[in-house]
Amino acid sequence: MLLGCIADDFTGATDLANNLTRGGMRTVQTVGVPRGQLRDDVDAVVVALKSRTTPAAEAVEQSMAALKWLQAHGCKQIYFKYCSTFDSTPAGNIGPVTEALMQALNCDFTIACPAFPEAGRTIYKGNLFVGDVPLDESGMRHHPLTPMTDANLVRVLQAQMQGKVGLIDYNVVARGAEAISACIGELRRDGVKAAVVDIISNSDLMALGQAVKDLPLVTAGSGVAIGLPQNFSLAGGSAAALPRFHGYKAIVSGSCSQATNAQVAHFIKQGGAARRLDALQLAAGDAEIERALEWAQPLLGADKSAVLIYSTAEPTAVQAIQSRLGVIAAGQMIEAALAKVARGLVDAGVDQLLVAGGETSGAVVQALGIEALRIGPQIDPGVPWTMSIGEKPLALALKSGNFGSQDFFTKAFQVLS
Repeated sequence: MLLGCIADDFTGATDLANNLTRGGMRTVQTVGVPRGQLRDDVDAVVVALKSRTTPAAEAVEQSMAALKWLQAHGCKQIYFKYCSTFDSTPAGNIGPVTEALMQALNCDFTIACPAFPEAGRTIYKGNLFVGDVPLDESGMRHHPLTPMTDANLVRVLQAQMQGKVGLIDYNVVARGAEAISACIGELRRDGVKAAVVDIISNSDLMALGQAVKDLPLVTAGSGVAIGLPQNFSLAGGSAAALPRFHGYKAIVSGSCSQATNAQVAHFIKQGGAARRLDALQLAAGDAEIERALEWAQPLLGADKSAVLIYSTAEPTAVQAIQSRLGVIAAGQMIEAALAKVARGLVDAGVDQLLVAGGETSGAVVQALGIEALRIGPQIDPGVPWTMSIGEKPLALALKSGNFGSQDFFTKAFQVLS
């Protein structure tokens, strides 16, 4: 293994793994720290943790366990992956995890770069932009767990770290990899331990990738990953190749994002077979789940089209359900129900399953007992097909709520054919 990655959440791990695969690295994503050996024909491993919003000490503990496994398997460089909106608070977890990894790796300098221009995340003068607005003017300002009220990442990260935080300015980045490397040397001599890096285009990421080739630790969103494969001697061939699947196709959707609502509506408008779960009926027991699976059974494979079972709803409908059941209880109930639906669909012969929603994806993967995924071809930016590693392979696409074009549900299965 060449590159070992530690991701602080599940769909973010898939986003990172997708970018590495696009760059030619044969990549496997694991659900938590692996318990044993993986196949030896792997260039990169992404360990998906659930450490973004846990207490900092717990996040450090999980990350160190992942690091220990990756080091034991010979990884030459470590990549700590966090969200492209730098989700964190003054207590962490980005700063504490970064410093713990640096200490364990005997590393005196690293970068901090959540930029991913392809996804609308850019950094200029140390300030993170989401689309055309600063981070603190985006929807992240009101995030319930990690409200981001400052767009200046140097200040944000400095509040979380004991070591000095600096900046690699765009005037440097624009001059290419050699200029970035020279700036890293200057910052090291000045005692800087971590530097935020200005990035406004994918070509900047490629230059940065070359410049950090010899750093033991890179910390970033998924964007920096597009510049790293060029640093390694790779086997060649198609890193994203997956075998053909011949079973049934299904979609399970739990996200209520604007993007996923549009994707559900498009699928139905195109004549797709779809059934919405009644949240209030779910509160009464598993009968609603059983009815949904009974509805799907005769439709599976009828014309080789996918069936859709969803809880996706518009904001007003979601709020009405939350007011009846409670915000947390409603969310947990729906995630558990969709996980049972996914389990039932797979038991019925589905071997190509698309899941929409980050929390839903985590619940489904857990319900299916999946421990590792091989990354396959990209459907849309940030969303690849994957294949579970085990006795009975399953093609699985795990889509973060806001990702994907409007026709995502209708075109996704064409990528596998």
